[in-house]
Amino acid sequence: MKTILTENQRKIDESWMRYAIRLAQRAESIGEVPVGALIIKNEKMIAEGWNQVIQACDPSAHAEIIAIRHAGKIIDNYRLIDTTLYITLEPCVMCMGAISQARINRLVFGAFDNKRGAVCNALNLTNAPFLNHHVAWQGGILEESCSQLLKDFFIARRKSNNF
Repeated sequence: MKTILTENQRKIDESWMRYAIRLAQRAESIGEVPVGALIIKNEKMIAEGWNQVIQACDPSAHAEIIAIRHAGKIIDNYRLIDTTLYITLEPCVMCMGAISQARINRLVFGAFDNKRGAVCNALNLTNAPFLNHHVAWQGGILEESCSQLLKDFFIARRKSNNF
């Protein structure tokens, strides 16, 4: 279910999304698609991640999967109850499956993914009836900045014939 934001919550979300953007830039600096993610619990960041699919030769090494793996180790539990995941791009079906399995409470993302997004575009897995955990979500936080980072990356890649 999409959440309704208070002005204070919007400011908090934008602050954490700026951090996620910096993580996305880290991914870009190593030649990865610029997506960054972080997980917050009790108003503190407990884990972060950025895309590492190419570097790790691992198709599951999406930013949110990496953050979820780290968070589980930090709290010593595979259930990430009462956490918020910030991600610069609407999660794909694989990542939404992991988000649901991890029992993440809230999801906040920047750019919408009209072709592969599994929150509210290609699929809606945040409250799918066949899942036993539903995720509150908010999309479009710093959307323009998150989208532009991805657009610029793919334009540069196409110009260099490197993708």
